[in-house]
Amino acid sequence: MEVFLESLLGVLNFNTLLLLVLGVICGISIGVLPGLTATMGVALLLPITFGMEPLPGILLLIGVYFGAVYGGSITAILINTPGTPASAATALDGYPMTQKGEAHKALTIATLSTAIGGILSVIVLILLSPQLAGFALQFSAPETFALALFGISIISSLTGKSFAKGMVAGLLGLFIATVGLDPIGGLQRFTFGSENLNNGINLIPVMIGLFAAAEAFRSVENLFSKQNVDVVLKKVKLKWQEFKTLIATILRSAGIGTFVGMIPGAGADITAFIAYNEAKRFSKDKSNFGKGEIKGVAAPEAANSSLTGGAMIPMLTLGIPGDAVTAVLLGALVVQGLQPGPMLFEQNSVLVYGLFIGMLIANILVLVLGLYSIKFFTKILLIPRAILTPAILMLCAIGAYSLGNNYFDVIIMLFSGVIGYFLLKNDFPASPLILGLILGPIMESNFRRALVMSQGDFSIFITRPITVTLLIFAFMTLFSPILINVFKKYRRK
Repeated sequence: MEVFLESLLGVLNFNTLLLLVLGVICGISIGVLPGLTATMGVALLLPITFGMEPLPGILLLIGVYFGAVYGGSITAILINTPGTPASAATALDGYPMTQKGEAHKALTIATLSTAIGGILSVIVLILLSPQLAGFALQFSAPETFALALFGISIISSLTGKSFAKGMVAGLLGLFIATVGLDPIGGLQRFTFGSENLNNGINLIPVMIGLFAAAEAFRSVENLFSKQNVDVVLKKVKLKWQEFKTLIATILRSAGIGTFVGMIPGAGADITAFIAYNEAKRFSKDKSNFGKGEIKGVAAPEAANSSLTGGAMIPMLTLGIPGDAVTAVLLGALVVQGLQPGPMLFEQNSVLVYGLFIGMLIANILVLVLGLYSIKFFTKILLIPRAILTPAILMLCAIGAYSLGNNYFDVIIMLFSGVIGYFLLKNDFPASPLILGLILGPIMESNFRRALVMSQGDFSIFITRPITVTLLIFAFMTLFSPILINVFKKYRRK
């Protein structure tokens, strides 16, 4: 009890709280801008913490982390421009809600889901850290491959009207993911002699192009047309009855996010799409997904935010970062003279519990700041299209260039925008392409590593319980739409 009170007093210190608030505000600002990820934001502010005390310094970075995860959903919902890769899933139903004049409701759902998911994951972190971290250690290359394959299988639920078109888009994403150096042998593949392609095609410029630039190109068609009608802000608010229907989805998605977050290298991208797919699977009316379904906004946002707590579990208890951001946080702890692992809880219990309390407060700050700012966020939609469209394209270019100060990324973004425009015009969904591009490298590299582990023996994928379970789920998910259609035709006959 004394340790808890000492930790609480440390967090409630004015300077510490101020840094936490500033961190969340900076994080939201970073998340809103396309191309500026949570990892980039935390890395940029890391040097500032070197002269600080450990607790306020780490909480500043955690505030940026949590704020950026939430911030990516704002532009994803309002202008179909995911601020972070993880918010690409949020745009699937968030932007259609905006087009129907329900931007206020969509942002409210995203804010509530983010805060609840984040708080639940921190509670799990506090109660079950050592046990869950031990389970996460059972994930090796075969299990990670099976998890990635399960993520790929979700393409079947993102195909929209045409299963064939969705699969084509997914396969195109997997093909683009093969560009660059072979993950095991280091051989060049489809680089055509360009050094810029040696490291593969960066996900973020492609994502910005497919979602934001493509939508901007399409809006240019009707920019000065008399038929062009701007989105009407109806100020539709979330009703209590609607929120009650979201509780089960938020809880399920928070569990998925926490679990996937514990697995090193899995990332928020997989989490968001898995949670979206599960929300669709459990829904009674699946046809509404992709058209402005409120569960389609709640699921990825709850999963994204809960991943933050899940990723902290192996980082704090074992010294193994769960994702790229916690890798930077791990470096921040080491710089402060702290060694994450079992002894951290023994030797620095005041700091550990201070971090737990600070993480809970950070999620509450996201909730308060998010709900208060919704009325300001929605003002973006009042900007005339003739001004907003060029501004979106400018943000796309800045976001792509800021990744590595490389004009090649801007070219990739524009080229992806053109591809995305033609995909939109021909009713090809862009989400399967993004999913293939995200999960392709993870799936390939871990498949190859698993075969190296087994010396070429494929039985490694069916002799490990977690792997075979995930593979069964993957094949069931991938082929379920086909089997359902066959069953329906059989019943009609």
